[in-house]
Amino acid sequence: MSIEKHLKITGSSTVSWKDAIVKAIEEASKTIDFLTGVKVIEQKAKIDGNKISEYFVDLDLSFIIDLNRKDNDDN
Repeated sequence: MSIEKHLKITGSSTVSWKDAIVKAIEEASKTIDFLTGVKVIEQKAKIDGNKISEYFVDLDLSFIIDLNRKDNDDN
């Protein structure tokens, strides 16, 4: 049996929405194991003058819960 959990995160980039997605997943993978999928919920941007200066993405990350993990309270 596996249990999947979802986590909403926001990523940003000064380059593009794609770059914001890639950076957010890279950062999340440093502390979350077993990532299995991503869904883009929303894309936003900050405008300075007449250009986009920063891109933002809200993501729904999916990951599998490690059922074999031991609790730290067991030590």
